[in-house]
Amino acid sequence: MHPSPLLLTKELPTLHYTSTPNRFDESWEDPLATLLGVGRAAGADFVEFFLERVNYISCLAEDDIITSISPRLSTGAGVRVFRGHADCYVSTNDLSFWGLKAALEKALSIQGLQLPAPNAHIPEINLELLRDYATKRGKDTWLSQCSSMREMGEVLLDANQQLKLKASHVQSRRAAYFRDWQEVLIASSDGTFARDIRLTQSVGYSLLCADGANRSSINQRAGNTSEPGFLRSWDYKSTAEDVAESAGKMLYADYVESGTYPIIMANQFGGVIFHEACGHLLETTQIEKKTTPFADKKGEKIAHESLTAWDEGRSESAFGTIDMDDEGMPAQRTLLIENGILKNFIADRAGSVRTGHPRTGSGRRQNYTFAAASRMRNTYIAPGNYTNEDLFASIDKGIYCKKMGGGSVGATGQFNFGVDEAYLIENGKITKPLKGAILIGEATEIMHKISMCSQDLGLAAGFCGSVSGSVYVTVGQPHIKVDSITVGGR
Repeated sequence: MHPSPLLLTKELPTLHYTSTPNRFDESWEDPLATLLGVGRAAGADFVEFFLERVNYISCLAEDDIITSISPRLSTGAGVRVFRGHADCYVSTNDLSFWGLKAALEKALSIQGLQLPAPNAHIPEINLELLRDYATKRGKDTWLSQCSSMREMGEVLLDANQQLKLKASHVQSRRAAYFRDWQEVLIASSDGTFARDIRLTQSVGYSLLCADGANRSSINQRAGNTSEPGFLRSWDYKSTAEDVAESAGKMLYADYVESGTYPIIMANQFGGVIFHEACGHLLETTQIEKKTTPFADKKGEKIAHESLTAWDEGRSESAFGTIDMDDEGMPAQRTLLIENGILKNFIADRAGSVRTGHPRTGSGRRQNYTFAAASRMRNTYIAPGNYTNEDLFASIDKGIYCKKMGGGSVGATGQFNFGVDEAYLIENGKITKPLKGAILIGEATEIMHKISMCSQDLGLAAGFCGSVSGSVYVTVGQPHIKVDSITVGGR
């Protein structure tokens, strides 16, 4: 049954739709098109439905025991209604036609709208032919190809055993894995009708060593978005060697002296500072809240001319890669900064409506209980023209930040980040290990001090929390030189 342009409001109670309960397919077109028409008939400027099914499991091994296995299944939907520049969002776990209709009516009422008179026509919403990225890319079988619960436990216990063999003065060993399978369907009143399956996996180590008053803690994690057999391919032996080596060097390291230094930041997870200190300030949610110093700087120089940065959703297997965003827009590449000049912002639909910046395929959310917002995907500083040797040779005395730790960022870009593994640079050479370093700065200042970028771009998996929940992202960069930065220590 297809929605008719002559369908009247009073006929809604007579409608009966049967949609496939365990898959989002073409059978969902008719009921969703009808409900979208109802929303438009009520006076909404734009209506969107987001449907989701999730199959998640995590596993944790501590020392030689599996201490936690946590599965989670969920199904739900959200409806977003725009009226002018204002929007509201209502979610439900009732995916029946009447459950979705009730959520729609609630969202309409929040906007001061209600269903029209019984004899009012419901306009026909012509949805596109289902744009099915899951079927096109063979994702429908991914879940069945993932590691079993037994295999998860065996791999993590074997991995922890490797840490025991490689590291000394071990206080605790942890290996953790999770698999997050998600099926989504988006239908909106502009004709969008799209489906996808996402498979996000992550595995990693956490090692704590202690010898008397000396302590060291090293974490290392890998992530993937498109390989069901990812856990089976994890090279935990070589990873254990790297983690154990770093922990051993940091265990007896001297504490860094606080001061202002030139630094070199390693590639891969070193990109977390650009993500936090600058990336968030380029999201249109920050423009809307007036909490970014870059709001009116498009086309102006906001960074050193050596710096070019991208945000994109297309790098193969990267943690923030998506075929489409959570508003149904295909993934693409967004040039953020080119040779220091601000080129674009990161925009979702609401951000585009309220700021005028074009959508960038960046509407993302943790799950159906959140409305989509402008969020980063794979965000990184592009490779430059220097070698790593050039970077080190330019520093007489400074600090090499090899592994970054946790930190915090203020609303307008003030940040502080711990460094898990650091070394003193003297006369262009790495000398002794250092611990206790904290990088302190402000986005508007540090962007102008990244004067040299190497050629060894590396990406790392990360998690990003913001107004639409926690999403999977990639941070990254080549080795970079920061001319000067405040380093907290002893």
